[in-house]
Amino acid sequence: MAIQELTVPTPAPRTPPKPRRISRDTVAAWLYLAPAGILLAAVLIYPIYQIVLISFFDYGQAQATGAAPLEFIGLGNYRELLSDSQFWIVLANTFVFGGVCVIGGLVVGTALAVLATRVRAVPRMLLFLAALGAWATPAMAGSYVWLFLFDADFGIVNEALSGLGFGSMDGHSWTFGTLSAFGLVAAEVIWCSFPFVMVTMYAGIKAIPEEVLEAAALDGASTWRSARSVILPMLRPLLLIATIQSIIWDFKVFTQIYVMTNGGGVAGRNLVLNVYAYQKAFAGQEYGLGSAIGVLMTLLLLSITGLYVRSQRRSTPWQ
Repeated sequence: MAIQELTVPTPAPRTPPKPRRISRDTVAAWLYLAPAGILLAAVLIYPIYQIVLISFFDYGQAQATGAAPLEFIGLGNYRELLSDSQFWIVLANTFVFGGVCVIGGLVVGTALAVLATRVRAVPRMLLFLAALGAWATPAMAGSYVWLFLFDADFGIVNEALSGLGFGSMDGHSWTFGTLSAFGLVAAEVIWCSFPFVMVTMYAGIKAIPEEVLEAAALDGASTWRSARSVILPMLRPLLLIATIQSIIWDFKVFTQIYVMTNGGGVAGRNLVLNVYAYQKAFAGQEYGLGSAIGVLMTLLLLSITGLYVRSQRRSTPWQ
């Protein structure tokens, strides 16, 4: 009986991958973006370089005027900052305050965008005019308007609450307590920022084809189910843009906090990182320490934005 030899088939040689060719559209896009990129690089890179450089020096008023030489201290400003208990309190205030403002702006803006799609033309126009008026109001002017409305002696809000039977609100100071002051400033920030979210979400909702919504209704999907499974997944790119913009804006609020809490509240109880950096750099004339705060804040914003974008790319669409 002959024994048959088993032959192992040899794998076929792998063909090398074809080199990717850059299309003409890609080259044209980069050429169109190049002028804006060069301008942004010139405007942003050099100031960031200077801030990072100053943060490594003992740079005060004497060094700024040339009365004393610069002294390189390396990470000394960062060590001093991280060992200061007030910095960690201010950092926690910034995270909580910024998070409330971002979530509040997204919720209010999205809710009003949905409302704008359900009302007639005239109410919708009035809603957009009011929203754009809030968006166009300068932060300084808006802060003083809100302070006048919530003034302890002459504010309309206290008078209205007292007239409704809340006698304890007569003469109440909204900017004295830590939580009430943060809440008042957060409400003003949300009032200024929700129009961007509202306009963005309204444009996205109107861009959804009617056939998609009709198909969901024919399949028996409720309004809430259609919103979760159809509308929100289609609005995801716009939500990503609105969230990133809100994070960048709301985590670096300065004017509203500084004006409405008179520089950070009683004994600095309402400080956030931007106001804290201003106090250290300009009021305290410690420019190196203020620059270190600015560098840390930039890194925190980049980290938060990067983590959010990464989580949105990895997560599955809403079910």
